[in-house]
Amino acid sequence: MTATELGSARQDVVPAAQQPQWPDPTALRHVLADLSAAPPLTLPAESDRLLDRLAAVARGEAFLLQGGDCAETLEGSGADRVRGKLDTLHRMATAVGRAGSLPVVEVGRIAGQYAKPRSRPTETRDGVTLPSYRGDAVNGLEFTARARAADPERLRRVHRASAATVELIRSLTAGSGTGTASTGAQEFFTSHEALLLEYENAMTRRDPRTGRPYGLSGHMLWIGERTRGLDGAHVAFAARIANPIGVKLGPTTTADEVLALVDRVDPHREPGRLTLITRMGADRVRDLLPDLVEKVTAGGAQVGWVCDPMHGNTFQAPNGYKTRAYGTVLDEVRGFFEVHRSLGTHPGGLHIEFTGEYVTECVGGTDGPRLADLPSRYETACDPRLNRGQALELSDAVAELLRG
Repeated sequence: MTATELGSARQDVVPAAQQPQWPDPTALRHVLADLSAAPPLTLPAESDRLLDRLAAVARGEAFLLQGGDCAETLEGSGADRVRGKLDTLHRMATAVGRAGSLPVVEVGRIAGQYAKPRSRPTETRDGVTLPSYRGDAVNGLEFTARARAADPERLRRVHRASAATVELIRSLTAGSGTGTASTGAQEFFTSHEALLLEYENAMTRRDPRTGRPYGLSGHMLWIGERTRGLDGAHVAFAARIANPIGVKLGPTTTADEVLALVDRVDPHREPGRLTLITRMGADRVRDLLPDLVEKVTAGGAQVGWVCDPMHGNTFQAPNGYKTRAYGTVLDEVRGFFEVHRSLGTHPGGLHIEFTGEYVTECVGGTDGPRLADLPSRYETACDPRLNRGQALELSDAVAELLRG
């Protein structure tokens, strides 16, 4: 069975949400065939090591720090920006690890986070309607018919960019003398949302050691809030592969849905296999999270609980920019810790969107931008990210929560 046949064995019989409409199926088939024969970006043994580290998170013996760009771009995949993200994440991990006296597992939203789900398939500006931007793996951000057409050649381009990023990460974490704080520190893992199933299928390989299939586009793959339907193709894909899997859980999630997801994706209750990433919103996390944690824990699942304080706290500023307030982000993190402390469970990690640069996309923090500052360096291709200063400030706040 080829890699593509392996990955798409069930995709033909279950619906796949949030997939682009490729205008040239023949060109898509050629690209996917090439990707199926291309070297993998990661190795099964690396995903197995991450699984072991996430098992410690699930047992309450480690803390997961996962973050990076909302949407990577081909333009932003250069070495300096990659170094900046790794350095920021490592500095955050150092602060958190010292305070909590726990090992910190560092996982980047990097080397594959090139596709985004969208609430609407099209976008209209000044009476012109075009396909929505779905990430550089699919189309371009520029609002023109040519840029917004889905182009399968982009899959090839993001694969090359991801491969270059993985190689740079390996050289930095191997102690190559590049000057980043991450150099020689510990193993760094990659992750992204497994959204484009045709791409993920093409990157699926069987491990010759065990015969188990792995998605080798990244070490950890996650299912988003919009694609976590139990009967959907994304859950079916996640259930097949041996990687550590994350699932985003929004405020509409019920305990029964989570228990069914656990049964489907982690039937053997393997610690480290499943990480539940909650994105409830600061005003709802204290009310909605306890029921999920209590019932999943009572069901015997050994999962990692991680807080995504970004996606439930987005708002539109008066000047039209989509933004997030640092204080609200921090409040959701505090609520997440409060719930777990009250239940005697482990607040296992943090999942954030950030950059290693001083952008002006989220407001607040000690020296953060104000609403009026948003236009000065608003550079994200999709959702607003914490800048370097805000991310480091948040890690200090998490360190205090762990001390408490």
